[in-house]
Amino acid sequence: MTTSTRDPNQAVYCHVIAAGDPWTYEIKQGQTLRIVDLEGNQAADTLFFDAKDPANRYSASDTIQRQGALYLSTGTTLYSQLGDSLLTIVADTCGRHDTLGGACSRESNTMRYAHEKEYMHACRDSFICGVHAFSPDLGKRDIAPNINFFMNVPVTPDGRLTFADGVSAPGYYVELIANRDVVCVISNCPQLNNPCNAYNPTPIEVIIWN
Repeated sequence: MTTSTRDPNQAVYCHVIAAGDPWTYEIKQGQTLRIVDLEGNQAADTLFFDAKDPANRYSASDTIQRQGALYLSTGTTLYSQLGDSLLTIVADTCGRHDTLGGACSRESNTMRYAHEKEYMHACRDSFICGVHAFSPDLGKRDIAPNINFFMNVPVTPDGRLTFADGVSAPGYYVELIANRDVVCVISNCPQLNNPCNAYNPTPIEVIIWN
């Protein structure tokens, strides 16, 4: 775990994302983004795009392969599918972030929980809103595998994914510096069916420094 010396009072931008809401924002090269888990064990589903080329986006497979590890933490560089460096994690008080579990959808809600859950809002819905805010030309096919900041998805020895209680706590954060101009799209997960967040989605905060 690595703490940061950055002072929120010196930030150029600060915003609280309500539980279930999307957020889209351009982060300039050299700026630092902090994502704060305000109340603990809240999943911040996140996508990153090259601001100048939306087709050049965060790649889970390239990031995992290049760093030789499944989980993200301090020192991890996030790569695009074209091999470009998008951001680097420079501070992290949580210690582990998931890049395999994906985002909840109305379809997965019916498979994992019950058919009558289909109507419930999900991260895929928020991502569609978020990428439209970036560019009206973007849609479902532009939503690639995402990062789940603060989410705990252990991989078993036989290669299965399991959703476990989070390792985050109130006030934990992850901080990333942009290596190029990037657009960040966050779905502050609205999931009401998963015990990992005590069935209680909560707000997260985003802070940006020059």
